[in-house]
Amino acid sequence: MTSTTSLPLADPALAELITGRLALVEERLRDAVAQADALADTASRHLVNAGGKRLRPMLTLIAAQLGDGQRPEVVDAAVVVELTHLATLYHDDVMDSAPLRRGAPAAHEVWGNSVAILTGDLLFARASATVAGLGPEAVRIQASAFERLCLGQLHETVGPQGGEDAIAHYLRVLADKTGSLIATSARFGAMFAGCPPHVVRLLTEYGEKVGVAFQLADDVIDLSASGADTGKTPGTDLRERVATMPVLLLRARAARPDALESDRELVALLDSDLSADVDLDRAVLGLRGHDVVAETRALAVQWAHEAVAELAPLPAGVVKDALLSFTDALVDRAS
Repeated sequence: MTSTTSLPLADPALAELITGRLALVEERLRDAVAQADALADTASRHLVNAGGKRLRPMLTLIAAQLGDGQRPEVVDAAVVVELTHLATLYHDDVMDSAPLRRGAPAAHEVWGNSVAILTGDLLFARASATVAGLGPEAVRIQASAFERLCLGQLHETVGPQGGEDAIAHYLRVLADKTGSLIATSARFGAMFAGCPPHVVRLLTEYGEKVGVAFQLADDVIDLSASGADTGKTPGTDLRERVATMPVLLLRARAARPDALESDRELVALLDSDLSADVDLDRAVLGLRGHDVVAETRALAVQWAHEAVAELAPLPAGVVKDALLSFTDALVDRAS
């Protein structure tokens, strides 16, 4: 299966260029995950073959058009960020006990937790080998993003500490778990295309904020879309007690002295045993029809607007328009 990205690019020439470069990234990606060991090879190819949106390499390639986007290092950088993303998916699915990923059984459902975790580690190793060819600065940036990915997952796992605001804590988790790698994707594109430092900086800030917007939109989609549309099982986070933004907003409402009894009842349902599919479906439907979903969507739009504001110093043109369209496409998914 190939990438499922639908390019949100109005300029035909730029769309054709990015499409061609994405095809090269896809080819390089398949080469990068190949293993001599038969089991490692099959497991490593599992998520690549399942397809995906390839949003991170796409952002790298678009950002690179602000400079010399034809440099070979740009494609290498795009492969690095997607390899890193794929590696995290193997680990995330184990931690979340997610049965599906991209419409296919999650790796741990096929080979077990240990093989899935080790396969993720193998992909991290391949990402490290690829980024090493881009030089010490790229290695440092990649290591910093990897560290933030781990810290974001750690902080999500342990939750906010005593007295810490749960919503502020969650936004920091999103910035680390999602924003850091999307920021690196934009940064690498500009950096390896030879853009000046101020352009690299603003694209890094843009990527961080658009990453948070992207994940907030995903929180909406996880409740409002069907598993057939997303390739994931709706409500997995609820079953695993992973609080997403709609849940946090609901809990904040239910904790007020004047809270609606229906809100408190829905929180009680979320806190109950959701191992049975019928109970999980009730919880998903209860949240899906609640105002907190619209609030989360509004937050995604707010973060997207802040991301776009970072692009203001860029000159008008097809590349800036493409970045704006890219931002809109991430948030519009939740509409």
